[in-house]
Amino acid sequence: MPDNSDVRSKLREAVLRGSYAPRQRLIEADLAEEYGASRFTLRNALIQLEAEGLVELTPNRGARVREITPEEAVEITEIRQSVEGLVAARAAERVTDPQIVILRQIGEEMREAIAHHELMRYSELNVTLHGTIRDIAKHSTATRVLEQLNGQMVHHQFRLFLVPGRPSTSFPEHLAIIEGVCTRDPLKARAAMEKHVGSVITTLTEFAKTTAVR
Repeated sequence: MPDNSDVRSKLREAVLRGSYAPRQRLIEADLAEEYGASRFTLRNALIQLEAEGLVELTPNRGARVREITPEEAVEITEIRQSVEGLVAARAAERVTDPQIVILRQIGEEMREAIAHHELMRYSELNVTLHGTIRDIAKHSTATRVLEQLNGQMVHHQFRLFLVPGRPSTSFPEHLAIIEGVCTRDPLKARAAMEKHVGSVITTLTEFAKTTAVR
């Protein structure tokens, strides 16, 4: 029978992958059977995911996937802006020549994805780019914070790529981040990252206003 950490990891991955919709109820008995775990183990996994902001536990009503409001998404992204800027600056200080090649290749693949209107591919490359920069920076605390924040934001991140013209706006920003890191310029890398995440905040703010009007 799998232990708590194994069940938590699999359930977390399923939530982030979108296997369960926001506000969907998570039935403990069904999940215990699905993951081959005891109800006790499953319950502990849900408690850990609640601490990460991915799940809501309500007395006498059970668990459900937490839905992040547009307003919360803006607040989360404001925190991301500072932490991502720190990570980009750190990456610029530590990047190696082979890593520079990798970053520039990601940039070229992003260019091709936009040219061929492959939005999902561009979305995947976006995740790859930010993940690669975190790997280069090797700032374990920042990485842990960002993974938790990004986990909460996954639904909104996906919808951003459906906003008309958003990839065309973000692509030059991504190139600027790559350039800052690859030229080993911490100030330039931080500024480019903060500008990029700032544009995400602007997009989310507009989305929040539209939702409020509805």
